[in-house]
Amino acid sequence: MSVGISCRIQRLAAGSVLVSLLASPAAAQGMVQPLSPREAAAGTAAPPTAGGGFERVVLSAGRSTVLNTAFDITRIAVTNPAVADAVVVQPREILIDGKSAGTVSLIVWGSQERRQYDVVVDPSVTTLQQTFQQLFPGEDIRVAMNDESVILTGNVSSNAVMLRAGEIADATSSKTGVVNMLQLPGGSESQQVMLQVRVAEVNRKAIQELGVTLFSTRPEATGRIATQQFSAPGFDDDKGGLVFSDFLNLFFFNRKEGLGAAIKALEQKGLFQSLAEPNLIAYNGQEASFLAGGEFPVPIVQGSGAASNVTIMFKEFGVRLNFKPTIAGDVIRLKVRPEVSSLDFNNGITLQGFRVPALITRRAETDVELRDGQSFAIAGLLNNTMQNDGANVPFLSKIPIIGYLFKSNAERKERTELMVLVTPHLVRPLNPDEVPALPTQPERFLPRPDAPAKRGQGGK
Repeated sequence: MSVGISCRIQRLAAGSVLVSLLASPAAAQGMVQPLSPREAAAGTAAPPTAGGGFERVVLSAGRSTVLNTAFDITRIAVTNPAVADAVVVQPREILIDGKSAGTVSLIVWGSQERRQYDVVVDPSVTTLQQTFQQLFPGEDIRVAMNDESVILTGNVSSNAVMLRAGEIADATSSKTGVVNMLQLPGGSESQQVMLQVRVAEVNRKAIQELGVTLFSTRPEATGRIATQQFSAPGFDDDKGGLVFSDFLNLFFFNRKEGLGAAIKALEQKGLFQSLAEPNLIAYNGQEASFLAGGEFPVPIVQGSGAASNVTIMFKEFGVRLNFKPTIAGDVIRLKVRPEVSSLDFNNGITLQGFRVPALITRRAETDVELRDGQSFAIAGLLNNTMQNDGANVPFLSKIPIIGYLFKSNAERKERTELMVLVTPHLVRPLNPDEVPALPTQPERFLPRPDAPAKRGQGGK
């Protein structure tokens, strides 16, 4: 025999009182405490449970349970359907669906009865939590999530488990960050890392240039022989003779005969050595940065024609260091990115009268795992560069012996050695009684007006 049910669901205002209590073993299975025969016959609301609350129904988000009553239901009301919703499926059965974590009130009316329940919806076991239970059985790893990050808490047995759990959470979660608060047995109390970085660079350079330019200014014979690799004198009738932009290294000119020669003969050697030792302190899981250098202006042209204007943007150069430490017991995992850059005017450009230099950059980015005080070479660069440029006058340069007068040559050699060493240290702040005294030399300072004069400083 089918029974028709007519019920009306009323949703209370959001300002209703919500009560959050611990679930009893019976409520943990989606059940409520049954009514006594006296309460069912009396037709009044059930008294609150111990602690001032109502009967509780506990379920997980994404799960459902059935609530049985001792009377026929006429209508129900739920304070917040976004946390849990309910529908009458039988005269004395209510289907409750958990949607999100929270606590709401469920009120059930009969023809002469009324009962109130606290529906407690626990967070569901996330996929990440299930993954940890499968990969690390026996480890106490708990996962909590908020709007922006994943928080890992609990106790693990080794450094490897702690680091792997953080990597898995970072790779599988769509959240913007992972806060790894897993604890190790007997872990270090220090949560700060001082990173000592030594950047050493040696640059050797050698240049050799050789070339000859012959010219004549005789009235009956005017001429010039040059390879155009180096600057050569030119002729200007308006100025009445030769125009020299560069006399090169050796210059000879016989005004009586009108014959001359300009010789480019240059040999250069250079040695550049640089050593930088920046020290930084960063908190566990936080990134720190360091820059020893400067900024140079870069003009940026916006618009075109008469409406164009030039704005200046500054770009940094020098010795830069970025690192992010992760402490796992006595092991320090570092994400390090050192960079050494310098200005290069030879390869720069000229933009509307502004000389914009290029940058010579040496950069490394890597992850290393070290213990306190250990060192690691994360970058070793050995670069050899050789460039040989030659120019000659056809046919004349092939004449034996004198053919060298019609050739020019430039040879450049450069050797660069770069080494970056990283040494992390676990540190803690100094207490007031542990601060060392600063080195001073009182004799080097002027005495105070009220201090007695010493011998040799105006005293007798």
